[in-house]
Amino acid sequence: MTIDVAAAAERIRPYARRTPLWRVEVDGRPLVLKLEHLQLTGSFKIRGALNTLLAGPPVDHVVTASGGNHGLGVARAAQLLGVAATVYVPVSAPEGKVRRIEAAGAKLIRHGATYAEAAAAAREHDGAYVEAYNDPLVVSGQGTVGLEIVAELPAVDSIAVAVGGGGLVAGIASAAHGRLTVAVEPENCSALHNALAAGEPVDGPVESVASSALGATRVGEVPFEVLRSAAVTSLLVTDAELLAARDRLWEEFRLAVEPAAAVPFAAFLAGTVPGDLPCVVLCGANTDWTP
Repeated sequence: MTIDVAAAAERIRPYARRTPLWRVEVDGRPLVLKLEHLQLTGSFKIRGALNTLLAGPPVDHVVTASGGNHGLGVARAAQLLGVAATVYVPVSAPEGKVRRIEAAGAKLIRHGATYAEAAAAAREHDGAYVEAYNDPLVVSGQGTVGLEIVAELPAVDSIAVAVGGGGLVAGIASAAHGRLTVAVEPENCSALHNALAAGEPVDGPVESVASSALGATRVGEVPFEVLRSAAVTSLLVTDAELLAARDRLWEEFRLAVEPAAAVPFAAFLAGTVPGDLPCVVLCGANTDWTP
């Protein structure tokens, strides 16, 4: 298994945005915000989708399953590269994300109550399947977020990121060059935390206001192999904490993000993110929430 973040960065450079860093102070403590919610499609997911399509053999049709953001990333990447896309989503997928997937030109199919059920159906569909997180090319593409952080601001000594299936956190850990990666998840929606406790990926509940973006029942085997040997610490936050963090991002900085993106900021507010100059990744803004 090869995770090559530098190669991914070169591949996706003509298509993906290089999102900005913002140095701020919160409760008297320095903090860096990685504004990845300003990425094309409003989420980091397009990075892994682009790297997968650009690194693999040419195809004319891709298929995937998603709770929303990954499907949107694949749809937009396919649109940019002139490839047809079909995206399966569970029936519980937020309408805002569904609308954006269709607007990006993909065929959308609702199937099943969970992401796992949608994914099982998608794998039966004709076309090249694009993994959401359990693939080295996807992990490498997501890792370009971390590569940008350390290149632009080497003084950052820890990077806090929300975790669903593990692709983003594994990619950032691969690009962090020894800096601590802080994996933050909602309670009762904590696939990585459960895997680290068990020593292997295991199934767990998916019960959180952030589950449409972080709703993997288990962490991917590829991300887990990366993370079990990386400098990673695992933290949990409550739904009340992450919603309060989301609201504060708006009230204090006028940053409108979806609940999942506020998860690592909630941990920072709780005082559990270590480092003299930590960075919090705001990973997505695909929400119809109005402040």
